[in-house]
Amino acid sequence: MGAMDSLQAGSTTGQRLGKGMGLVALLYGVLLLVGAASGSSNPLRPLQGLFGQQTETQALQFRYVKSSSDLDRELAAAAANGQLAMLDFYADWCVDCKKMERYTFGEPAVIAALGDMVLLKADVTANDDLDKQLLQRFGIFGPPTIAFFGPDGHEARGFRQVGFASAAEFSAHIDRFIEQAGR
Repeated sequence: MGAMDSLQAGSTTGQRLGKGMGLVALLYGVLLLVGAASGSSNPLRPLQGLFGQQTETQALQFRYVKSSSDLDRELAAAAANGQLAMLDFYADWCVDCKKMERYTFGEPAVIAALGDMVLLKADVTANDDLDKQLLQRFGIFGPPTIAFFGPDGHEARGFRQVGFASAAEFSAHIDRFIEQAGR
């Protein structure tokens, strides 16, 4: 785009504008390279990996479950400790799941609200037989769906979250669940 070309004394406005646009594109490309090298995956915030907030994987530690028996084992362990649990149904192809990771799960209010709750994640990206069985067990059509479990290991069905929720909405939802669970 002519970013590195020198302009002549008689350059037209179009040539000057083209060079200016080329310089902007070059600068943005450098920012994208630096951002990618620092772990950022958002082209609209290329330097977020350097200066941005924590990502979901840094902020919340989920235990992954694949089958109903995996889930039963984790819920039994949580119940034995008297802990509440949350199960997030997630898929790589789910846009709202990605939004929940980016804009909800990394927020300090949500992290604080989840406290010492056992965090479980069922990655149903493959949509294989085990994924389908787990979805059918809960009567779930697809992600994102988040189920909450009391200290007895049973789902509090009235607190199921379906679809995207902002950090403020989700932390308020968690607070209502915790209050109902008597915590």
